[in-house]
Formats: sequence, structure tokens, C-alpha cells
Amino acid sequence: MTSIGTTPNPYAQYGSAYARAAATPSLAATLSDDGTAGDLSATPGAATNLTLSDAARAQLAKTSVKAPLPDFATVTNDARVTLDRLYTVAGVKKPIVDGKTTIDLSTLDRRALFAISTNNGGKFTPDEQAVAATELKQRFDEAMAPSLATTRLTGDYSVSYKAALDYLDGASDEEKATATWASERAAVLKGVQATQQDPNKAPTGITGDPIAAALAGTTPPTTSKPRDFSSVASDVRAFLDRQKSEAAKSGKELVYDSRRKTGQLADLSSLDNRSLSAITLNQDKKFSGEEIFAAKQELNTRTRLAVLDALKQSQSAGDPRQFSLGILKQYSSMSAEERQAANWTQDFQDAAIKSYKSTSTLLSILKS
Repeated sequence: MTSIGTTPNPYAQYGSAYARAAATPSLAATLSDDGTAGDLSATPGAATNLTLSDAARAQLAKTSVKAPLPDFATVTNDARVTLDRLYTVAGVKKPIVDGKTTIDLSTLDRRALFAISTNNGGKFTPDEQAVAATELKQRFDEAMAPSLATTRLTGDYSVSYKAALDYLDGASDEEKATATWASERAAVLKGVQATQQDPNKAPTGITGDPIAAALAGTTPPTTSKPRDFSSVASDVRAFLDRQKSEAAKSGKELVYDSRRKTGQLADLSSLDNRSLSAITLNQDKKFSGEEIFAAKQELNTRTRLAVLDALKQSQSAGDPRQFSLGILKQYSSMSAEERQAANWTQDFQDAAIKSYKSTSTLLSILKS
């Protein structure tokens, strides 16, 4: 087990306060292996010690390992091959027919989409460039949606500008070399600097500011409509059945408990949170009790890591409001099914907003 945080923090009680105020014990339960709030419910002024389970540590290790990046020519060639395969699967020859997109680019990463949108190597048609550019815009909008929602709820503009800066800084070296990226980052950086002076005042007069435009509604988001939840459950059922079949070919049973001495352990790490929620909620009665339990464990680990990240940001920034903002961003990023599976209710969101506002008021009084 790894214990994180040893510095005395007068805001240590906020974690348990959220659980009490929102009446959602599942949040506190996800913060420790045994279903208890553990060190997060420490008394005021005590050290904030959050204990991570072995599963949480494994998840952290997984996300920290980075494979070497292929060169841009390889990325471009692979993107060309992927597009051709998508045409074959969809039974079409073009990405746009009668004004509608015919292929799904969700399997392509940001770097591949950039290669297509900029026609790297002259390998892509204008229509292919257009659908790739639309997909990139959609991913930016989806990445920003939780932060924008948090800004609207709290009036804190810093969270949106910081999220935009992080997203832009996550671009590939090829994207960073463009004038468009440099111009947009310069605009966002001005917004970040302005919010450092007063997070509750909207930055103004910044040319090309994507956050101001998004909040004003002058640039409509291009976020996609979520898939039907029953279809998600069916896909997950097929995903688990494939693992079961692969295990059987090796003469093994697919198991869901890491404590089992025999069998092949199911791998749920590649499933997104909505897919895990489909197993957890089991609305269509497609999943067994052990599958549901394993999905809950994986979902709880991810929730625990998200809450931990919010706590760490609050401590590193020396700003207790960052914990509230982190929780609200996480809440806003979740689908209705994910909130239900995690038992994050509307009361929980209301408690986070109330905590943010009361903490802001206290800090304002102290400053004056």
C-alpha cells in the first residue's frame, strides 16, 4: 500500500464532509480497499493521508508507462491504411456522402487525425481532411465540456483556461510547430494569467480566445450524441465473451477475482467508465454477479484516483477550492449512468458547489 501526503492541511476534513453532506457513502468507500473512508475522514488539522490499494497503484503504473512514439511518416502511413480499412468495413468509398459522415474516426489518435487534417505527405483528400478536422474539434470540445460546466456552476474561469492550456500542451510536436497552435495557446495563456489575478472575473479583449467563445455560445460545441446504453451493454457482453473464448482455447476458465489461484483473470482496463457502468447497473440482466463485482471494483479504483488527483492539486496549489473544482469537473465529465453507478447524486454536486462558494468567501474575507 502507498500512503500519499504527509503535510498538515487544515482542509483535510473536506473529503469526509462531501460524503456526509451529499449522503453518498460510495465516494468515501471508494477511497479505501475495505469500503471505509480511512484517512480521508481525518479530524481538522490532521495530516491528509490517502491510502491507495494495490489495484489503484497498478492503474497508476499503467498510465505512467509510455511507449516510444513512431515517426510522423509512419503515423501518416498507418492513418492512410486505417481510413482504407474503414471504407471497406462501412462499404463506402468516401468519408462524406450527401453531407453525412460515413466512417467513424474514434479509433484514430490525435496525432493521426492531425496528419490527416493537414494532408501530411499529400495522402488525403479534402473530404478526409474535413472529417479529421471535425473530429479534432469534437475531441477538444469534449475535453473542455467538464471544465466549462464547472465554470458555469461556480463562476471560476481559471478551471476552464487551465484545462484548455493542458489540452493544448498535450499536442504532438508536429501540431505544436503550427502557427494555429501557437496563436491559440498564446490566447489561452493570456486567459490563464488573467484568472490568476481574479479567477471569478472573465478575461476580456483576448483575440482568438476559444474559452470566451465557448462560454458565450458563439462557437457551438461539436460533441457527439452518446450511444444508446443498451448497445453499450451488448458490446461489453461481447467483449467479455471474447475473453472467455480466448481463455477456453488455452484450457483456462475466465475469472474475475485476482485472489483465484487458477484461471485467466479478466482484463477490464480497456473499458471506458460508461461500459463499466453498464456492467455495474446490469439494466438488461446481461452480467453475472462476479462480473458486476469486478466492474464495481475497477470503477471504484478509477473514482478513487480521480478524487486523489483533486486532493493533490488542492494541496500542491495551496488552494482548498481546487478540491471542489476537481470534484465538479469529475462530476460534469460523467454520463448519467456513470453517476448512478458511482452513486454521485445531484445532492453531491450541490454540496461541492456550496463548499466551493463558502471557501471562496472565507478566503476573500481573509485577504481583506
